[in-house]
Amino acid sequence: MRTLLKIVKSAFIAVQCLVLGGWVWLYFESRRGVAAGPGAVMFEVEKGKRVRAMAEALRAQKIIPKKTPFLFRYRFFYVPQSIKAGEYELPKTGSAKDILGILIAGKIYLHPVTIAEGLTAMETAKNFIAAGFGQNGEFPAALRETDSIALLDPKAENLEGYLFPETYLLPKGLSSREILQKMTEQFKEVFGEKWRRRAAELHWTVREVVILASLIEKETSPPDEKKIVSAVFHNRIRIGMKLDCDPTIIYALKQKGPFEGRLRTKDLKYDSPYNTYLYPGLPPGPISNPGRESLEAALYPAEADYLYFVAKNDGSHQFSRTLAEHRLAVKKFQK
Repeated sequence: MRTLLKIVKSAFIAVQCLVLGGWVWLYFESRRGVAAGPGAVMFEVEKGKRVRAMAEALRAQKIIPKKTPFLFRYRFFYVPQSIKAGEYELPKTGSAKDILGILIAGKIYLHPVTIAEGLTAMETAKNFIAAGFGQNGEFPAALRETDSIALLDPKAENLEGYLFPETYLLPKGLSSREILQKMTEQFKEVFGEKWRRRAAELHWTVREVVILASLIEKETSPPDEKKIVSAVFHNRIRIGMKLDCDPTIIYALKQKGPFEGRLRTKDLKYDSPYNTYLYPGLPPGPISNPGRESLEAALYPAEADYLYFVAKNDGSHQFSRTLAEHRLAVKKFQK
């Protein structure tokens, strides 16, 4: 009996030693990193990928030195938690402990994509495609899905004007529709209740404000000029004067095909509802996606009685109250 107890005791101690040894091994091995230089590496976890396959891929890419400590640490500390699919930025010198911490936390890498003010919807789509997001064939159909802005603009036939220009942080794999939804949600956040009340005070719809803002965006870049350009357009609309806005013709020409980059005299007669040299009032839809400053300018024009402006070829404009003043300015700056 004593012999049996002695054997059991010895076996128990041996098991304890093995367990303790295993924990010590796991402690040090899971904290040991790869002898690599500083920096980071991208690693993609595919949907449905098993943890063992991840460990093998991490080892093959030399992100972790061994797969066994990674698997043991996952099973002891994280099961049944799953690892979210996506792209991760992992440190080159990371240990199994560090790498698992990032993966379990689901810290998916977000790619920054900057969309400038004043781009058309299709130009915006091309920027995303160039950055590796969405498919060229998907965007045209997605741009015609207007459910996300239907309450703001029941007349919208597409998302032109409502794709808010911003720097977006996007995970890899988003669809064209998901990207556009993020942009329209951002627009609705910027064009909040205060601006909607202001539009109502002006007796303008949100759509009309966006159309005017899109014209302002294309006409001038300096922030201090936007509200003055807005005043010119407001003044012209109030007295029934045509807007004579060159960018509206350019937009119409782009719908037809490639634009050569310079308006010709004959283009001013191009018959399109967007041609504000031919048709009074606002064009039928936005001609670009305006930024915050242009939207604000459309809602809050400067208190000015200007009716004309001409480019000074330095990025700014000369504003005039009368046609005579305007003709002198054109002669001076547009030789």
